[in-house]
Amino acid sequence: MARAHWGCCPWLVLLCACAWGHPKPADLGEEDVRNCSISPPYLPVTVVNTTVRLTALRQQLQTQNLSAYIIPDTDAHMNEYLGTPDKRRDWITGFTGSAGTAVVTMGKAALWTDSRYWTQAERQMDCNWELHKEVGTNPIVIWLLTEIPAGGRVGFDPFLLSIDSWKSYDLALQGSNRQLVSITVNLVDLVWGSERPLFPSQPIYALQEAFTGNTWQEKVSNIRSQMQNHLKAPTAVLLSALDETAWLFNLRSNDIPYNPFFYSYTLLTDSSIRLFVNKSRFSSETLRYLNSSCTGPMCVQLEDYSQVRDSIQTYASGDVRIWIGTSYTTYGLYEVIPKEKLVTDTYSPVMTTKAVKNSKEQALLKASHVRDAIAVIRYLVWLEKNVPKGTVNEFSGAEMVNKFRGEEEFSSGPSFETISASGLNAALAHYSPTKELNHKLSSDEMYLLDSGGQYWDGTTDITRTVHWGTPSAFQKEAYTRVLIGNIDLSSLIFPAATSGRVMEAFARRALWNVGLNYGHGTGHGIGNFLCVHEWPVGFQSSNIAMAKGMFTSIEPGYYKDGEFGIRLEDIALVVEAKTKYPGTYLTFEVVSLVPYDRNLIDVSLLSPEHFQYLNRYYQTIREKVGPELQRRQLLEEYAWLQQHTEPLSARAPGTTSLASVLTASALAILSWSV
Repeated sequence: MARAHWGCCPWLVLLCACAWGHPKPADLGEEDVRNCSISPPYLPVTVVNTTVRLTALRQQLQTQNLSAYIIPDTDAHMNEYLGTPDKRRDWITGFTGSAGTAVVTMGKAALWTDSRYWTQAERQMDCNWELHKEVGTNPIVIWLLTEIPAGGRVGFDPFLLSIDSWKSYDLALQGSNRQLVSITVNLVDLVWGSERPLFPSQPIYALQEAFTGNTWQEKVSNIRSQMQNHLKAPTAVLLSALDETAWLFNLRSNDIPYNPFFYSYTLLTDSSIRLFVNKSRFSSETLRYLNSSCTGPMCVQLEDYSQVRDSIQTYASGDVRIWIGTSYTTYGLYEVIPKEKLVTDTYSPVMTTKAVKNSKEQALLKASHVRDAIAVIRYLVWLEKNVPKGTVNEFSGAEMVNKFRGEEEFSSGPSFETISASGLNAALAHYSPTKELNHKLSSDEMYLLDSGGQYWDGTTDITRTVHWGTPSAFQKEAYTRVLIGNIDLSSLIFPAATSGRVMEAFARRALWNVGLNYGHGTGHGIGNFLCVHEWPVGFQSSNIAMAKGMFTSIEPGYYKDGEFGIRLEDIALVVEAKTKYPGTYLTFEVVSLVPYDRNLIDVSLLSPEHFQYLNRYYQTIREKVGPELQRRQLLEEYAWLQQHTEPLSARAPGTTSLASVLTASALAILSWSV
């Protein structure tokens, strides 16, 4: 479960981590921390003064004859994380939360966001801004109808609205005598001017063949074959999501935080390949790799990134049919393609093809998880030694696990902002610590670590929850029921092409049985050195059906408000299942390889099947991670692994001391080395 899946709320953390007063959702934001009714107004020191920015923006509204301007929290590629040049809403409002839409009129400025961010918004926005504690298009449109006169024009950047978002605004404004107006020059950018961060200029490089499942030429041929076999015979595929282009050409860079992507579009036709990008970022070697000096069907022609709209419009004037995935294509491109020339699916053929990993990609991703497990195990061993000393806090812990990952082969940084949460902070599913705002780890509290790494061969994401002291009976029960949900879904056998939403309840059943639940999704796809949240795989209604070769996270949880939080997340590969009777059935093979916390397992709740699953899983961890620990002479970590993968039985988990296991392991390693 990566950070943006949850969001982040550092100012809510200020209230929780420092005062230990955890506000319940119903109480959040009931009293604005600002007081704008006095003169001068009372404002927190963290507020950003936006008066000059808004004045300049309203001048742009006048120039464009607009009554209002919508500023969403998105970029032109619907990225999960935004690069610094795309944080327009942050800059104009001062509010840095990951979710929220701003609207500016000639007389007012307003922000809409959800309860995760109410306190943060109040601490960051000055009195120029109204805070609306709602989300969705309708509340914004209702406000617009009261604030702008009949005949008013509502402007927006078409590259920042998805097709569905544009449709929702357009539909809500129909019949209101207000017009939705597409303005291709972003007005915030004009105001931001030279202060706006520059777009990245780091090299765009080709992955070594050892880390790719197919050559880019093979991938292009595959997509063209799908075009030829399509009933509507599209002549081109338009790719807008950055991971689509990165995957198709086996290219990477680092334009987006935590994601190895670069700003780009691709138009793949039946006879040409056009890549819209900053050409100056390619070395001569990479240009040769792309065959960019020729114009044949297997030559990648580079065009300027900013020219994509004009180029698509020109191409669409011919006898063509353009295949798009509506989930990632913005209105800025959609509006220049005649509707009769569109072939639409929720996801592009690249997105659905990328979701199914071939045998080489599977092996690569599995290998990255072995190394990732070693980094996490090193961290857990380090915690066991240092937490009792009182020297570790949530932030220093997050830095340490990132350090261990960075020491692994092929490491390319974390795959999202590490969620390192102790005690009641773990009940905040959106929580990430900062250097200034964090809580000290304690043996008396639950600790939740949700973290992941980017490696050249794979992306990882794993969550473990631990307790070093004496957990309460309820904490053990909740943890064990979350574990049971993880096991029940991970071991499920299901017919091929079953939708994830159909089987998702298996992860919740043990919690539901006693009246518990969790309020987030149960899993998401994951890529090979790509997205930590790779659509369209997962257990939500918008995900595609499960197929052999897909990777998904399985991550049930439970959160006791104001006290603790539990989540257990593994990455699993969809594989063929062996069944008694003939048929095409699938199941999951877990590739995350870190033991669960024995101290939190109530064995009385486990069935014989659960014991069998856990002991088989622990044996797998020993077989796959143990030899690598031995090879590196990580004696202490190997001893820890042996201790935490001892077979479980119906009696209470064993309490073999680490010292005795360490001694036995040392003797074993010495005997093997002779």
